[in-house]
Amino acid sequence: MKAFLIDRYGKHPGRIGEAPAPVVGAHDVLIEVHASSVNVLDSKISKGEFKLILPYSFPLVMGNDLAGVVIAVGSQVTRFKAGDAVYARPPETRIGTFAELIAVNENAIALKPANTSMAQAASLPLVALTAWQVLVDTARLQKGQKVLIHAGSGGVGTVAIQLAKHLGAFVATTTSTANVEWVKALGADQVIDYTRQNFESVLHGYDVVLNSLGADVLAKSLKVLKPGGQLISISGPPTAQFAQEQGLSWPLQQVMRLLSLGIRRKARKQDVSYRFVFMRANGAQLQQISALVEAGIIKPVIDRAFTFEATAEALKYVEQGRAKGKVVVTIK
Repeated sequence: MKAFLIDRYGKHPGRIGEAPAPVVGAHDVLIEVHASSVNVLDSKISKGEFKLILPYSFPLVMGNDLAGVVIAVGSQVTRFKAGDAVYARPPETRIGTFAELIAVNENAIALKPANTSMAQAASLPLVALTAWQVLVDTARLQKGQKVLIHAGSGGVGTVAIQLAKHLGAFVATTTSTANVEWVKALGADQVIDYTRQNFESVLHGYDVVLNSLGADVLAKSLKVLKPGGQLISISGPPTAQFAQEQGLSWPLQQVMRLLSLGIRRKARKQDVSYRFVFMRANGAQLQQISALVEAGIIKPVIDRAFTFEATAEALKYVEQGRAKGKVVVTIK
C-alpha cells in the first residue's frame, strides 16, 4: 500500500513509498483511510522529540488522525462491521494514518459524525480528545468557572473554546490581531491580542488554564489563576506521574520529575496545581464528541486541505504555526 514514511528522525521531509499491508488482530478493525489531518505532534515525532517515550521503529508510517470506511474486522470485534464510516486517533504505539489502510483496535474507534465529510471528521479526533481529556477528565470544568485557553485559533484551541462554552464556562483566549473576531465567533468571551496585550496583566481569578505554548507562557499563566486553580499543559514539561502512567522506567520517571520541578514549585507557591496531559486514544469519548458534533455544538474548523502527494508540504505548513484550525490530507 502507499504510505507517507520517515526513515529516521530529524528535519527530513519524509517520502511517499510502499509499506506492508496492516496485520489485522482479533480486536482490530481494518480501515480504508479517506482523510487524515496534520498535528504539531506529527512534527515532534518526526524530529525524535518523543523517542524516549515512544520508541518507534523505521521506516515509520506517520499520521495520528483518520476518517474512513471499515473494510474488514478481526474475529473478536463486536461493535463495527464492513461498510461503517468511522473516525479515530489510533493508540500512540500504532500510528500510521498517512496511508491507504490502517488496522486500529476497536476501542479507539467511533462512528463518524453523520453531518461531517470525511475531511471534517479527520480533523477532529486528536484535538477533540485532547480538549475533552483536559477540560472534562482533568479539570472537571464546571458551569460558571473561568478558563483561559491559549492559542485559540489553533487546532486544539478551536475545539476547546467550543467545548468549554458547552460546559458553561467563561472562556478567555489568546490569539493574534487578525484572528480576534474569528475566535469570538467560536464562542470566546474575552480575547487577548498577544501582539498588543500581556494576558497575565489583564486576566485574573481564573479556575483553569489550558497551555499549548512554551515555557515562558506556562510560567506567566500561573499569574491568572486563583488559589486552588489548575494549570494544565499539553506541551510540557511532563511529570513523573505521566511517566508512571506511560509505564516508563524509574530513571525516566526521575527525568520527568526534574523536567517539571521548576513549574511545580512555582505552582505550589501560588497554591495552584500543575498537570501535564498527553492525549490517549479513546473511542468511547470520541463517540460522545460525535454526539456534540451532530448536535452542532462542536463544529470542525479546517484551514487548508492538501492532497496525499503533498503530505510533506502539509507538514511544513503546520510547522509554521499559522493555521486557523486544522490542516487535512485527502487520501481517497
